[in-house]
Amino acid sequence: MLRPAIVRPVPVVVFVLAGLLAAGAARADAPAYNFSPVNLYNLQVSAGFWNPIIRYVSEKSGVRLNLKLGRTSADTTSYVLMREVDFAFTNHLFSPERARMGWTVFGRRAAAPVQSQIVVPADSPIRRIEDLAGAAVAFPGPEAPLGYKIAYTQLYQRNIPVNVVFTGNTDAAFTQLFAGAVKAAGASSALVASYHGREGKSFRVLWSSTPFNDQALMASPRVPPAQVRAVAQAFFGMDKDPEGRRILADAAQLVHVPAPLAFIPATEADFAAYRTFYANAPATVR
Repeated sequence: MLRPAIVRPVPVVVFVLAGLLAAGAARADAPAYNFSPVNLYNLQVSAGFWNPIIRYVSEKSGVRLNLKLGRTSADTTSYVLMREVDFAFTNHLFSPERARMGWTVFGRRAAAPVQSQIVVPADSPIRRIEDLAGAAVAFPGPEAPLGYKIAYTQLYQRNIPVNVVFTGNTDAAFTQLFAGAVKAAGASSALVASYHGREGKSFRVLWSSTPFNDQALMASPRVPPAQVRAVAQAFFGMDKDPEGRRILADAAQLVHVPAPLAFIPATEADFAAYRTFYANAPATVR
């Protein structure tokens, strides 16, 4: 199979939002740590989702956090790879090469596992994955395991050649899909459901993977263990505190999460499915 043609996203533009601290929550001269969540939504929705959460975690933990987002998911992951980030919410660090960077899983969202999917609009004439041969298919970016790597691997293994279009995030992939610029899109099942809730668009699922836990809260080996523990406990305590519950409820409403949003402890074992995938993935997506 020929390697896919790639449409490059717009040039990198750094988008940084500072996590604000209440007076007395942390010393003004204390070190600040950058927190980068993978771009699951467009920039406006991503910032609206994370800014209140990071502000709360900073205040409750006494650890100064800054929210750092790139314009695309690949840009945001590049900050991690260039060691510009100290905390992350990601599933981009589970390949064997990146596991050697020493990042540690400490939490995840309290949510059911999700699936990688290949989807088309509900009224599309395309009903089988084989019908995508030669078609343009949108993916959020080359770094996305659920949105690109796992979905594209299915096409590759079935010898279904497609023209890959990287759009920067899943919202942009869906925008191109419903505009008719591409015939299908790769995405996580959670983001398919979220987009349906936010935009009222209906999908037909052509293919779904086995289950994966979605994103991990992770810490760089540079961050002192005491700081990691403080940040972790602030995340885990949000749903038990009235202010935290309000922030989580607002975030859930923004992205149409079907169940109450909360963060819970997790370990590397919760993300073993990614290591299994990488052990058998083609070299083009590792």
